[in-house]
Amino acid sequence: MPYGIYLSAEGAHAQDRRLTILANNLANVETVGFKRQLAICQARYTEPVNRGLESPGTGRWSDLSGGVVVSMTKTDFSPGPLKETRSPTDFAIRGEGFFTVQKGDEVFLTRAGNFQLNGKGQLVTQYGGEQYLVLNDAGQPIVIDGSRPWRVNPQGVVEQEGLLQNIAVVRPASKDSLVPVGENLFRPTAQPSPVPLAQRQVAQGYLEMSSVQPTLAMVELLEASRLLEANLAMVQTQDQMLSNLFNRVLRAS
Repeated sequence: MPYGIYLSAEGAHAQDRRLTILANNLANVETVGFKRQLAICQARYTEPVNRGLESPGTGRWSDLSGGVVVSMTKTDFSPGPLKETRSPTDFAIRGEGFFTVQKGDEVFLTRAGNFQLNGKGQLVTQYGGEQYLVLNDAGQPIVIDGSRPWRVNPQGVVEQEGLLQNIAVVRPASKDSLVPVGENLFRPTAQPSPVPLAQRQVAQGYLEMSSVQPTLAMVELLEASRLLEANLAMVQTQDQMLSNLFNRVLRAS
C-alpha cells in the first residue's frame, strides 16, 4: 500500500482527535472557571526511525516525514474574564492561585468559585450532582452562619463576628503538575504551596468565566474540520490511483 495513504490516514486521525478537543472547548464556553485544552501536534517519525533502522535528520527517503500526530493535550491556564454576580458565595481569584476542595478523601484544585452554603453552613461547590467542601488554610471545611452578616475581604479571609477563616488559595508546584479530572477540578501530582496572605486577591461577588474565546474556537474548529476532509479526500484519491494501477496491470497481463 502506498506510503502516502498512511500519511493521510495519520493526518485524518490527528485532526479527528483535535476536533474532539475543540468541540469540548466550545461546549464549555459558558462554564465557570473552565480552562481550554490544547491539542499539541508534532511531526511523526518514519517507521524506520521508530524501529532504530534510520537516524532522524539524515534527509534520506527513509527519513522523510512520517505525518503528523497529536502528541499530547495541555491545559491553557490563561485567566478568563471576571463577571460580577453580586452573589456573596461567588468568588474569583485575581492573578495566580487555586481554591482547594475536598472530594471524598482527595483534595483537588479549581479556579471555579461558584460556591454555595449547604444545610450545615459549609461552603461547597455546586458543579454537577455532588457537592465538594471548600477548605481553609488548615485543610478544614469553611463553615458560615448564613443567617448572620459576613463578608470576605480582598485577601480571601471570611469575617463573621470576629471569627476569621482564610479561604485556602494555593500555588501548584508547576502548571504541568496539574491533571484535569473533570468537573473543573485538577489533581496536583506535587504538593502545592499556599499563596502568602498579602499576595492573595480574592473578589467576592465575582466569577472567573471560561477562558475559551468563542470566535477563535469556532475558527479552529472549522480549520480542523477542513483539514480532516482534505486528508480523507487524499486517502480516497490515492486509493483510486492504486485501483487504476492494478486494473492496468491486470489488463496488460
